[in-house]
Order: sequence, then structure tokens, then C-alpha cells
Amino acid sequence: MKDFPVNIEMLSRFRTKTEQKDILDALKRRKIDIIIGTHRLLSRDVRFDDLGLVVIDEEQRFGVKHKESLKKLRFIVDVLTLTATPIPRTLYLALMGGRDISVIDTPPLERLPVKTFITEFDECLIKTAIENEIKRKGQVYFVHNRVDGIEKIYQRLKNLSPALRITVAHGRMNEKGLERTMSEFIKGNIDMLVCTTIIESGIDIPNANTIIVNNADKFGLADLYQLRGRVGRFNKKAFCYLIVDNMNTMTGDVQGRLHTIKRYQELGSGFKIAMQDLQIRGAGNILGLEQHGYIETVGFDLYCRLLRDIVSTLKRKTRDGSLQE
Repeated sequence: MKDFPVNIEMLSRFRTKTEQKDILDALKRRKIDIIIGTHRLLSRDVRFDDLGLVVIDEEQRFGVKHKESLKKLRFIVDVLTLTATPIPRTLYLALMGGRDISVIDTPPLERLPVKTFITEFDECLIKTAIENEIKRKGQVYFVHNRVDGIEKIYQRLKNLSPALRITVAHGRMNEKGLERTMSEFIKGNIDMLVCTTIIESGIDIPNANTIIVNNADKFGLADLYQLRGRVGRFNKKAFCYLIVDNMNTMTGDVQGRLHTIKRYQELGSGFKIAMQDLQIRGAGNILGLEQHGYIETVGFDLYCRLLRDIVSTLKRKTRDGSLQE
């Protein structure tokens, strides 16, 4: 938007303290038109002069308290949420008319579905998957979502493939170190990135087309779908390996999640996966803070039907009033 008279800034922990202070001062004085940021925008020192629109990207990454605190910044504020996999409560609200929803089903041109496998930890299989990707001059993500044990996994993978350029990335690294690591991976100077779910959002590297998710049985459906979406960003065939501890000891919910993510491999499956997530986890508490779960109170279904009817009536009255005017 460089050709338009709009001042855009970005606020996150990657900005220096001086830069952050200048941005916050400009924000209070209405010198900034659009501010883009992480959860840093929810800090108490952030003040808006006249907030009109809040756009929440990757909605499933925010808790209810986070989103409500954004809405409290102004008594009436328009909110647009974007997500590939709506959380159960958001989806249920949309289905019963409490929220407007738009679905984009058309994937980008030339994209191919990501082939998904579910397997127990097998060093031979993992080594083969990594080598196959490297042979076609690609790169690999290995996701291990425990910072405490990530170095052990790194050493194990290093022993498995000593010739590979392997690096670790996680959220506890200092900003400069993390930025440098990601920059090297983007440039193609790293063959495999051993990382946490820090790569789940905002990463678009067309050359990385194999992702291996360790302990996949401990991830939610939305997380697995987002992680799988980190590969296959161009016109190359991509592969996703979901590693579990023991296929025979998984609970029914875990089996349901993994069956869903493997069943819906075609492009644009986010809405279908979200529907399955709603069935597995429940709708949550419509008026409270729970974004999923079954309400153990008598009359919940009746309440939802009444709420849907009321929303419908109010919308009809608003529409009729507009026509009369």
C-alpha cells in the first residue's frame, strides 16, 4: 500500500524497546492507520485513539480472553476473524446464525494435496523420508513440541544423518538467534529444521515439502492441519508423516483426530476438519470461556435452538426496518 496515504507499522518482540516506544506513542496520537502485531498488541501499554476494525488472523491461536480484550478496546468494534480451521465454538456460533461466515473453497493454482502417513517412530522410515526429500533438493521440518527434549531429538537425527545441515528453532531462543536461523532456512542453507510449533503460522517456504510431526497424538486437529499446511506451498508433491508412540494404545478421541486428518487430504479441507473437530470435542460454552467441550447442563440443546430463533428474529426485524426506512 505504498502508493496510498496510509501509515502502517508492526509491533512484536522482534522490535527494539526504543522502536516499540515510538510505535506506541504514534498509535496513541493517531499517527498510525494500520498496526500489525502479535499478542504484543494485547499488552496494557497499547492504547488506541479510535479503533474501528480488528482483524484476527489464525483465530484458533487466540483464547477467548485475548479476543474479548481486543473487543473491549472500543465499545463497538467490527471484528473479522480468519482461520483455516475454526475452533468448535466459533463454528457452532456460525452454523446457528450467531456469526456470519464466509468459506473460501478454491485453493491456489498448481497446488497438490499433501500425502499424509500415520506411523510409529521408525528410524529407517524417518531416514528414508528425509533422504528422499534431500535428493530432490528440498528441505525438511521435524516438529517436536517440547523444548526440554528438543536437543536430544536433534542429536538423534544428527546421528541418523550426519551429513545433513540440521538446526534447532524454538520460541525460547533470543530474537536475533531465531531470526538468523529462520533466515538461513529460507535461503536454503539448512537441510532440516528441528522445531516446535513456532512454524505453525506465517511460514511460507516453497522448497520445504516434507514435514515429520513427532508425538502427533498429542496435537489437536487444528494444529495438525496447520502444520501439514507448512508444506506443499508450491507445485511439488509434499509429504506429512505423523509419528505416534503406540498405535494400539491410543484413545478413541486420538484415533478420531488422526483418522480425520488422514481422511481429508484434499486441498481446502479445513472446514470439513473443523466440522469433525466440532463433533469430537463439542461446541463449548457459548456465553463462557470454554471454546470446546460438552455442556453438562440440562437444556443446552434447547438453549441453542432458542438462541438461533432469536438471532433469526432480530436479523429479520433489522432487515424489515431497513426496508421501511
